[in-house]
Amino acid sequence: MASSWSSSPSALEYAGFWQRALAFLIDLLIVVVISMPIIVLAFGADYFSLDPVRRSGDLVIALIVGIIVVVFWRYWGATPGKLAVGVRVVDAANGSRPSTGRLVLRLACYLLSALPLYLGFIWIAFDRRKQGWHDKIAGTVVIQETNEGDILD
Repeated sequence: MASSWSSSPSALEYAGFWQRALAFLIDLLIVVVISMPIIVLAFGADYFSLDPVRRSGDLVIALIVGIIVVVFWRYWGATPGKLAVGVRVVDAANGSRPSTGRLVLRLACYLLSALPLYLGFIWIAFDRRKQGWHDKIAGTVVIQETNEGDILD
């Protein structure tokens, strides 16, 4: 199936900062609601203490959440939060589904976007294509969902 990306790029609407922020908050709420009971069952309520020794499962939890996020991006083009606000992640060059490697790179670059006072995320508000630093590095954009045919292959 031919992509409508090249035939009508002017019709493309990039998802803006506030829309993406809302999607992130929805995803965060889902992660917290689902993970809290699992964490308590797996590690006990003491896991939430400030003692770093008791927080040994942080890396495992982050890895599991990261895998789930990449799976959602890969198969649905979006996390549940992005689906709820009607946006999806696509390849910036051609509008197709990004490769799994590109999606893993995008997730890894979240750290780069967050480290300097979240400037990589704030950049979305000012960028012409509404890309955060993680999007620019991974070669992705977040677009509005279309109702007239799928922009993805």
